[in-house]
Amino acid sequence: MRPSTLRALQCAAELTCNNRFVEAMAVAEPVILAADPDESQEIAQWLTEHADDFVREPEDEH
Repeated sequence: MRPSTLRALQCAAELTCNNRFVEAMAVAEPVILAADPDESQEIAQWLTEHADDFVREPEDEH
């Protein structure tokens, strides 16, 4: 997976945890749609392995 794709997915996870769903989709959707079949498989695997990243509590900023 390209580093830029990974960064976008990680950013989307963080945004989702902060209840910023529309922004998360705006970040993730373009990279998911632009992925070739091989990268799409890697994205699907990453999403499966990191599902908890999308539902964890945001870290305390203090």
